[in-house]
Amino acid sequence: MRIWYWVWRICALLFLLMLVYQLWIFAHVWWWRDHNPSTSAFMEDRLEIMQDKNPEAELKYQWVSYNRISPNLKRALIVSEDAKFVDHEGFDWEGIEKAYEKNLKKGKIVAGGSTISQQLAKNLFLSGARSPFRKLEEAAITLMLEAMMDKRRIFEIYLNVIEWGNGVFGAEAAARHYYRTSAAQLGPEQAAKLAAMVPNPRYYDKHREAKGLAKKTGIILSRMHQAEIP
Repeated sequence: MRIWYWVWRICALLFLLMLVYQLWIFAHVWWWRDHNPSTSAFMEDRLEIMQDKNPEAELKYQWVSYNRISPNLKRALIVSEDAKFVDHEGFDWEGIEKAYEKNLKKGKIVAGGSTISQQLAKNLFLSGARSPFRKLEEAAITLMLEAMMDKRRIFEIYLNVIEWGNGVFGAEAAARHYYRTSAAQLGPEQAAKLAAMVPNPRYYDKHREAKGLAKKTGIILSRMHQAEIP
C-alpha cells in the first residue's frame, strides 16, 4: 500500500507541475495580446548554438508593427504556408490528412501540414525536438493563441519571430539581410523568395540561387493574388 501512496503522490506532483506550466504559457499568451515578445524559445535555442561556436554571436532581430510589413510578404506567406489561415480555427485538417498521406507514401516525413498558428506556438514556446508530447503541447498552445488573439495579431507575431536565416529572425531583419531594404518596401518577387525560404532558411541563406528555391518562388509569385490576409 505504501508503494501506491508514493505513486499517487508522484503523479499528483507531476500533474501540478504540468498545470503550473500550462498556466505560465497561458499568462504569456494573454500578455502578448497587446505586448510584443522580445524573444522566443526557438530564438534562444539558436542563439545558444551560435554562441557555442562564437561567444560574440548575436541575433538579427527587430520588431516592426503589422502595418510596416509589406502586403506582398503577407500574401506570399499565406500562399506558401497556410492558404486557409483566415478561415480555420488553428488546424487545417485537410492539409494534415494530405501531409500524412504524402509521408506514408514516401516512407518518411516530407510534409508537415502545420498552420501558421501551429508554427507560431512551436516557435514561441517549444524546442525543436520531435515527440508525441511536443505535438500535444503544440496543439494546446495553438488553441490558446486562437482563443485569445485575432488572426491579425497571430500573423503579426508570426511575421516578427520566424527564422529567415542563420541568426536572422523576423520580416524586418530578413528584408535588411537579403535585400538591404525595410520590410515595408519588399516587392512581390522579393517577398515570394523570402516565403520560399521559410521551410529551410539556414540552407537557403547559404544557397540563395538554389534551383528549387527559384522554382518555388515562381509558384508562390503566381498565386499571391489569391491570398486572403487578415
